[in-house]
Amino acid sequence: MLYPRRGGKGARRLLLSLLLLAIWKAGSSQVHYSVPEEAKHGTFVGRIAQDLGLELAELVPRLFRVASKDHGDLLEVNLQNGILFVNSRIDREELCGRRAECSIHLEVIVERPPQVFHVEVEVKDINDNPPVFREREQRLFIPESRQLGSHFPLEGAADADIGTNSLLTYTLSPSDYFSLDIQASDELSKSLALELRKVLDREETPEFHLLLTATDGGKPELEGTVRLLITVLDVNDNAPLFSQAVYRVHLLETIANGTLVTTLNASDADEGVNGEVVFFFGSDVPVNIRKNFKIDSSSGEIRLIGKLDYEETKSYEIQVKAVDKGSPPLSNHCKVLVKVLDVNDNAPELAVRSLSLPVREDAPLGTVIAFISVSDRDSSVNGQVTCSLTPHVPFKLVSTFKNYYSLVLDSALDREKLSHYELVVTARDGGSPSLSATASLSVEVADVNDNAPLFAQPEYTVFVKENNPPGCHIFTVSARDLDAQENALVSYSLVERRVGERALSSYVSVHAESGKVYALQPLDHEELELLQFQVSARDAGVPPLGSNVTLQVFVLDENDNAPALLPPGLQAARAVLGRWGAGHVVAKVRAVDADSGYNAWLSYELLPAAGGARSPFVGLYTGEISTTRALDEADSPRQRLLVLVKDHGEPALVATATVLLSLVENSQAPKTSSQTSPGAANAEAALVDVNVYLIIAICAVSSLLVLSLLLYTALRCSAPPTEGACGPGKPVLVCSSAVGSWSYSQQRRQRVCSGEGPPKTDLMAFSPSLPPGPNILEENEHPEVNSQHSGNYLQLHPEW
Repeated sequence: MLYPRRGGKGARRLLLSLLLLAIWKAGSSQVHYSVPEEAKHGTFVGRIAQDLGLELAELVPRLFRVASKDHGDLLEVNLQNGILFVNSRIDREELCGRRAECSIHLEVIVERPPQVFHVEVEVKDINDNPPVFREREQRLFIPESRQLGSHFPLEGAADADIGTNSLLTYTLSPSDYFSLDIQASDELSKSLALELRKVLDREETPEFHLLLTATDGGKPELEGTVRLLITVLDVNDNAPLFSQAVYRVHLLETIANGTLVTTLNASDADEGVNGEVVFFFGSDVPVNIRKNFKIDSSSGEIRLIGKLDYEETKSYEIQVKAVDKGSPPLSNHCKVLVKVLDVNDNAPELAVRSLSLPVREDAPLGTVIAFISVSDRDSSVNGQVTCSLTPHVPFKLVSTFKNYYSLVLDSALDREKLSHYELVVTARDGGSPSLSATASLSVEVADVNDNAPLFAQPEYTVFVKENNPPGCHIFTVSARDLDAQENALVSYSLVERRVGERALSSYVSVHAESGKVYALQPLDHEELELLQFQVSARDAGVPPLGSNVTLQVFVLDENDNAPALLPPGLQAARAVLGRWGAGHVVAKVRAVDADSGYNAWLSYELLPAAGGARSPFVGLYTGEISTTRALDEADSPRQRLLVLVKDHGEPALVATATVLLSLVENSQAPKTSSQTSPGAANAEAALVDVNVYLIIAICAVSSLLVLSLLLYTALRCSAPPTEGACGPGKPVLVCSSAVGSWSYSQQRRQRVCSGEGPPKTDLMAFSPSLPPGPNILEENEHPEVNSQHSGNYLQLHPEW
């Protein structure tokens, strides 16, 4: 087709529009194929890729796939050649039944860009199902007295195919007495009947055997057959007659199985077998009658075989059929009415409704807990019911209406005494003998917050070593609340107060749920020996209730302070040659320790001279330095002595002091000791006096403390012993001796209350060291100290 040149631009637009319209129609149009049913696997259906306008090379990259809602595995597409083929057996009758049209609808989906195509594959019917009769043999009973032209219906065949494949034609095997009569209302509905063409004579021909053939219209034709067995019957013209049309019987519902209900009587005026009568239940007799009654076919006796229940069925109406043995058999009917009489065989029934549980322990009297209804399926006095309740419970039954009761609160409740009640409601009828039934009710008492949390004891004593790590757990408090659930959910908190210049919460904290007490910072025995505070326990009830407990936290000493040398530091001293003999004290080193107990017990040691030279001086354990012999000119004129000061902690901490000694001639020595400066002598005397007073004071305080402990022990021993009780231990007084000295006067009384072991008490009092003379020099060289608490409680027993 040619277009003018000047209209080329419009023509191109028209061509583009037509191309887009064709593409849209191809994406939304429907492709139709057909395939016969029962086709083999791999049977070609169509070139689906070509028909949809898709290139074979695009099928895999564009994710070509075929989907069917219900029949996804019947058809498949070969992605190599784009052919749609049969994947599995297709049965049209199974797929679509008797419908005239049968198709498989497929959705072809491709991506990049996404497109959906609809494909319809029609399944063609083939003649693969022959006509089928429901039974292989049909029996007909025809009396010999039937008139010519009589019709006897036959059951036709059915063909699962459709169309011409299901059009059936019937043929009957040759017979002089019968012919086949076919009445067709339409192509699909035909009625068959045998037509009598010749008078029957049972004595001449008692039976006929015919063959009925059904042929369908398919190619090739398929057929089905059924045998017709026709029996000619003798004439029986008298039906049985019952002696009465209705039989009436009354039975107790508790009657035993096998009891005779009634006996039926029927007679037949015919002779021979035509006069013999058998009895049957009518075809319309329900199942429950057949389960409870049976009839003897020859005698006509009806007996009970089941269990009667007046409450279920009050009467039975039984249809009985009497049939003679004639050919054809004749029959007649009668009716048996059975009335069931009530017996007190049903216990009362209890139903509990509208339970208001649980019941608050502060519920007012008269509160309705539950509604109870009673019933009895029996009638008259057998169905009259009275109710009663378990005695000695804080509840009662109140009748509100006939056979309806209310369970109400009759007295006050206390959940802490009894939180659960098991009630038994008894219902008893008025029958004879009386029957009863019971129902159990579990009544839970709901808690009310009427109990505050309680601690096991009002006060706890806790011992914590100093220098503890921050956040360490030191104790756990626990309070018990007798209430339940939220009312027993206890939370803990500190009762805030000031400890010196700081808040209590800067020292300790308590976990709100577990009650664990933590030390927030390292404690220092030298700064804080006792920390006393209160912890509050409060429940989660409304309103909340609470109580407090007191904690006394004693901080135990650790060896964290090295000995400190008292000033002055490095000094020079003089020793006179030939004047001072062995054992003369030439100097004394003094030191103090900020710790207490064994950690403050100091010992002094004179280190050996360098090079292994033998020194004329010896260091005593008390810090004094004395001569081992008389000094002479052979000794070095200048002596440098190194004194080691060590405490008794674990590990021990040390300090060192250096003493410089100058040996002088006798003429250079001071004239007498009285030439010592008055200031030094006065200072030494004053220090001695202070030490004496300090020793007296310590001994006095220690004596008072010992007396107090003895009195407390006597009182504790007179009281009944309890598990975990604590008493003071035997005090020990330790003073300075030849093996050591105490630089601080310390007095301690420690008490540990625990249920795991005996109490421990340490009491130690020590005398300070004497001050040095005017010529004694000391030096503190600040040694490196490593401190570690031993974790043991020690008592000193030095020899006096």
